[in-house]
Amino acid sequence: MSDTTAKQDPALRIASGRKPFVEPLRLGQRLKEIRLSNNWTLEDVSQRTGLARSTLSKIENEQISPTFTAVQKLSHGLGIDLPQLFSTPKRKEKPLGRRDLTRLGEGRPHPTPTYEHELLCTDFANKRMIPFKTIVHARSFDDFSEWVRHDGEEFLLVLDGQVMLYTEFYEPLQLETGDSLYFDSSMGHAVVSVSKDDAVILSVCSS
Repeated sequence: MSDTTAKQDPALRIASGRKPFVEPLRLGQRLKEIRLSNNWTLEDVSQRTGLARSTLSKIENEQISPTFTAVQKLSHGLGIDLPQLFSTPKRKEKPLGRRDLTRLGEGRPHPTPTYEHELLCTDFANKRMIPFKTIVHARSFDDFSEWVRHDGEEFLLVLDGQVMLYTEFYEPLQLETGDSLYFDSSMGHAVVSVSKDDAVILSVCSS
């Protein structure tokens, strides 16, 4: 593939370490719609999700981009599937024979201070797995204010570069390109890039 094509393709620019500007995933409006449709106050949502009212207010007003852990808390606390946070639910589909295609670079972007997530196959509601590709910006465990943890289990595959995986009950583990790991994601964890450029990983979480 030519250098010109690589420059034009956002996904290839990401994979090559050149980071184009990515708009944050706009959850605020959708969160407010869900809250008001249920006649919930910010305090009601806070009690359901465990997130502070001030945090919820900032999310609704697009003042912060919530971490994946916060998004998981919203999904579980509001009793809805994670994709329903991204867009207004579409008509119900038959439970069998479904498929959901995401073309290269067409996932839903959700950048955070430590990670740049690209959420994949988000049209399905009630999925049993949540796949996403992530550019790892974090360079030190100190870049995280707390452990990342969420319900379920997680499969992680290093697509490009090298990462250091920190977990609550084990010694740090370095993973190279092509290495994979399956772990309990309720255990505190954090992924740090130890490559020259930001590493890229694929994660699949059970919902």
